[in-house]
Amino acid sequence: MPQFYGIEVSSRLLLGTARYPSPAVLAEAVRRSGTDIVTVSLRRETAGGRAGGAFFELIRELGVRVLPNTAGCHSVAEAVVTAKMAREVFAGNWIKLEVIGHHDTLQPDVFGLVEAARILVGEGFAVFPYTTDDLVVAERLLEAGCQVLMPWCAPIGSAMGPQNIPALRAMRAHFPDVPLIVDAGIGRPSHAAAVMELGYDAVLLNTAVAGAVDPASMAAAFAAAIEAGNAAHHAGMLEPRDMAVPSTPVIGKAVFS
Repeated sequence: MPQFYGIEVSSRLLLGTARYPSPAVLAEAVRRSGTDIVTVSLRRETAGGRAGGAFFELIRELGVRVLPNTAGCHSVAEAVVTAKMAREVFAGNWIKLEVIGHHDTLQPDVFGLVEAARILVGEGFAVFPYTTDDLVVAERLLEAGCQVLMPWCAPIGSAMGPQNIPALRAMRAHFPDVPLIVDAGIGRPSHAAAVMELGYDAVLLNTAVAGAVDPASMAAAFAAAIEAGNAAHHAGMLEPRDMAVPSTPVIGKAVFS
């Protein structure tokens, strides 16, 4: 099973907690997913005033590890301050780092991301950076002290699925020993299975479950797809061929005249 910053987890699915129709639906989706880790946007929930406190209490009652994130931050300063607030609220040093650079695509500001990561690692944080599939950016994040990378496969909430399989495959090959979590853009269980077949360690998703007609059942479907993709990768899949290959041997076959 994967390890993140020395912590072994039993599930390869990380689940977001936003946009669920009710706290009860969220709790059931978390249970059916089997996840060990949920992400929480500190800015989104604290903006709700008293409701934010009730939400944090619900999250604690789920009995899973919390990965706070800096969603909604568009500058290094915002992200660093939010991360420090999250450490106080949740009494932990894990942080999913987002520094958004484009309002429409929600693409990361990779320059600000590297800068913020370097600051937070220096402050003792275990940083999970939401990044692109660019290998140079990935190298800079590792140099800054990140021990996990979280490349997107499509824009946040788009449900488009993997848009650049060759780039994701190259990242896995280039960083064979780094935990890699595909984050953002997953829309269907088949998308999750596809990236796990590339050898990724885990998938983080939110909208595809929270926005489903039956979030709990969708969470279970994603959990199964992720395990299937991981199993297929380790079993060794056939590569595509340019021509047909008969499944029934022709050597030794009887000849009728």
